[in-house]
Amino acid sequence: MQRILVKPAPGHPAPQQVGVPAGVPASPPRRLNAIQQLHLEHAVSPRVPTPAYRPLRVYAYDPALGAKLDTVDINEATLDVRWESELKPGPIGEYIEVIDVDPASQCCYAPVDLNHPHILTKSGLTPSEASPQFHQQMAYAVAMKTIEHFEMALGRVALWAPREIHREGKETTSEYVDRLRIYPHALRAKNAYYSPEHKALLLGYFTASGSDAEGLMQGSVVFTAVSHDIVAHETTHALLDGVHRRFREATNPDVFAFHEGFADIIALFQHFTLPEALKHQIAATRGDLEKQNLLGQLAVQFGAATGRYGALRDYIGTVKAPTDGNPKDAKWVRREPKPTDYANATEPHDRGAVLVAAVFDAFLQIYKRRTTDLLRLATGGTGVLPEGDISTDLVDRLAREASKVAGHVLNMCIRALDYCPPVDIFFGEYLRALITADTDLVPYDKLGYRTAFIEAFRSRGIYPSDVKHLSPRSLIWEPPPLPLRQGKVREVLKKLSTGWDMNSKRRDAYCSSRKNAQIFWQWLMKQVSDDEMAALGLRRIRKPEPFKIGNQEGELRAIEVHSVRPVRRVGPDGNIRSDLVVEITQTFRPSGMPGRRFRGGCTLLIDLATAEVRYMVRKKIDSPNRLAEQIQFGIDGSDGLHGNYFADPAGVREPFALMHHVHG
Repeated sequence: MQRILVKPAPGHPAPQQVGVPAGVPASPPRRLNAIQQLHLEHAVSPRVPTPAYRPLRVYAYDPALGAKLDTVDINEATLDVRWESELKPGPIGEYIEVIDVDPASQCCYAPVDLNHPHILTKSGLTPSEASPQFHQQMAYAVAMKTIEHFEMALGRVALWAPREIHREGKETTSEYVDRLRIYPHALRAKNAYYSPEHKALLLGYFTASGSDAEGLMQGSVVFTAVSHDIVAHETTHALLDGVHRRFREATNPDVFAFHEGFADIIALFQHFTLPEALKHQIAATRGDLEKQNLLGQLAVQFGAATGRYGALRDYIGTVKAPTDGNPKDAKWVRREPKPTDYANATEPHDRGAVLVAAVFDAFLQIYKRRTTDLLRLATGGTGVLPEGDISTDLVDRLAREASKVAGHVLNMCIRALDYCPPVDIFFGEYLRALITADTDLVPYDKLGYRTAFIEAFRSRGIYPSDVKHLSPRSLIWEPPPLPLRQGKVREVLKKLSTGWDMNSKRRDAYCSSRKNAQIFWQWLMKQVSDDEMAALGLRRIRKPEPFKIGNQEGELRAIEVHSVRPVRRVGPDGNIRSDLVVEITQTFRPSGMPGRRFRGGCTLLIDLATAEVRYMVRKKIDSPNRLAEQIQFGIDGSDGLHGNYFADPAGVREPFALMHHVHG
């Protein structure tokens, strides 16, 4: 019989050796081998599995829902936030650092400790407009869920834009940013924005404009930190800046509009990840999401508190102000798409709203197509629902389809970022990026997702340039006109680190990307021919030199490799797509225009398995037409927002502060 000596607990007599009868002399304890010691440790102190998620309570939309009897039941939601074992009070984690300083009130609020046992057992603090600690919890939870959507769609860990350090007389250097800072009470203003300069979200609070808005009384204080939509919107600005830094430069009317529209798209489709709120709206509309509903609206409380008769933005319809000033007489009218919508919208939020409306319309058409059979089954083949409430079973099935389609659309929109040009984006180019990215992952579009997107964009006057047809196949990006030789491409791929994925440490991924960029730059300068470089729309030079584009003289700078990042995605049929995304830019400084810059560049998508450059998305540096358009754009808006940023894109540090303040 095996004898194992068990160590006595403090204050207890030494126990008999296990397996030794009473009265039998004990033999010396046998020393345990490593495996036996491990088994004993597991038996005495069994390991508790690390949780995958941390449930945290938030407002499903914003506190406005709690003031209405028909929505009070969906006022709260619980988000399953990725578990961070080393989360500190703040909260301060791997991605986010919440710092609750209130300059306007000259005070700081104690940081919430989400690891406190009393908070852990209750899925976080109870939602409360009056609790600064809940504001911290909600800002953290919503930001983390937004990050999770990005990482799942792109197949790699998310990085924030590096901090650029400018030293007089020296080249600009970049510094890794580990955490995005969130200040829940940064401003006493009708504003909330992402600060590229500080790598932070500055969330404001303010007193409501009047007492006419539902759920608000005179003197009510509105906090943007407890608006699900606003936190998700601002976090998306930061994430998009981490992928495309040059999208901060307003070189055409679509650039800032894309930033605003894309941030709204992410916030909007996160509505469909809240099961109870989704089912409530499905039941309220009897499955017809083209009716007025919360799913298509953003920042309801903010809109009401700033004197609007509805949400800050509504992508299904619009509320017509009453002629007699009585809010109860305001009428909601469904917004029908017009071919002039895109051309007529010039302000960034207005033009961005056209992009969001197109994407949301595509979602609605796909949802209707996927649920037609359910309605036929529920109505005996007529497809026409009888009067009254629909059944719980039908609500559940419709909600499941809506959530599935919304998830697909959300992933499509995020994945397309890797297929965009590195500078000077237009909406039509984003449509091509959407179609190309989705075709790569889902070759056979049986449900017509891509056709729905093309139709929704076309109906609002958004067309890609340089294409002859609007069929999905015609919109896919082309390979380089002069293909880069696969043998040479394979040589440089062997030198690159392409292991950046969801399991990578973020700092290692950043350093790997920087090193890859240096290696790829050297390869471009030594191994790529002049003809191949010209096919990419770039000029090979090692130091600044005089250059002329059309009739405009100036100085041309050397090319820059901004990012070399791997992309790994798994399609619905198990198809795995592994590519390398390379972004290259080049800068031209026109003479006689101090501070102005004109950039060209290209995005390459390289198949990691075959070393083939499958797609090239280029903006030629020597394009006289594009240069003339940008100069004219700056002149036309020299006293406005876009002209201000075109005139000095490097000197303007807070573009989103000004944009959001205009509409705040």
